[in-house]
Amino acid sequence: MNNYVPPFTITNIMLDRISSIMKKIGKMDNYKELNKMPVLRRNNRIKSIHSSLAIEANSLSFDQVKDIINGKVVAGPKNEIQEVQNAYNAYLKMKEVNPYSIIDLKKIHGVLTYLTVEDSGNFRKGGEGVFDEDGNCIFVCPPPEQVDLLMNQLFDWMKNNKDKIHPLILSSIFHYEFLFIHPFRDGNGRTARLWQNVILSHWETLFEYVPIESEIKKYQEDYYNIIQNCNSKGESTEFIEFMLKMIDEVLDTLIEGVNIQINHISIYVKKLLDVMDFEVRYTTTELMELLNMKSRNSFRENYLAPAIENGVVKMTFPNNPTSKNQTYYKD
Repeated sequence: MNNYVPPFTITNIMLDRISSIMKKIGKMDNYKELNKMPVLRRNNRIKSIHSSLAIEANSLSFDQVKDIINGKVVAGPKNEIQEVQNAYNAYLKMKEVNPYSIIDLKKIHGVLTYLTVEDSGNFRKGGEGVFDEDGNCIFVCPPPEQVDLLMNQLFDWMKNNKDKIHPLILSSIFHYEFLFIHPFRDGNGRTARLWQNVILSHWETLFEYVPIESEIKKYQEDYYNIIQNCNSKGESTEFIEFMLKMIDEVLDTLIEGVNIQINHISIYVKKLLDVMDFEVRYTTTELMELLNMKSRNSFRENYLAPAIENGVVKMTFPNNPTSKNQTYYKD
């Protein structure tokens, strides 16, 4: 049993999808502008959180989720608001955790389900099943006494194969196997989707801001049907193909968004960003000197104002734009 291998088959469909995904990642690498697009990155993060929670029947809208994350007061079910706050805190920790650590997985589940789920951060002690909309049990999860063994086998397999199996495939296998084991009393879907992103972002940092969850939400019925099909067949091939399709398609959307923002940000804004260092506060005079500019009006109209509007430059005192102590920094 220590040599357990999740049953799946590598198919031409998978290989074609991986080839397509790698080409799109290459395009994103060539841009390098995603690091200069905090608004786009933040919106993608919000899309991930909203979509993953919506799949689990959280009723809050995208705008409500965005407002909660921005610290605004939102009218809605208390537990759903808590779920948003939890998810945001969990996604912030993506780069801090080890994708091959069960201890870190439990910690993330604890953050995701804080104040909303009993036994948060701990594997379940009772039996669980998956039910359809009519209340019929369509899948009986492994008994609780097997959960520790099954999770250790899964993580041992991942650690032993992380350099042998492509991360796109390995992360999808994890996603399916985790849902099959259903190790927690609740929050398994949210955790599985987040942890696939954890695995992928440790391989390619781009995936920290790729909202795969939003694509899954579009195909939610297929998502559940394919999981059920794989449960019946006893192997995850169809689910892997499905997840590669989700990743492939969401990268198209991401590339389109990057292109739009690149075209929207003027050459003047790009020049301004090029002369600014991160974590340095600049006065208007200092920035004009760096750009060798004389006209304050031209600087504000063509450089500074558009940069602030696009969210790539921030004010130290945003609530007092005309402050004599105002400085600017690159976000």
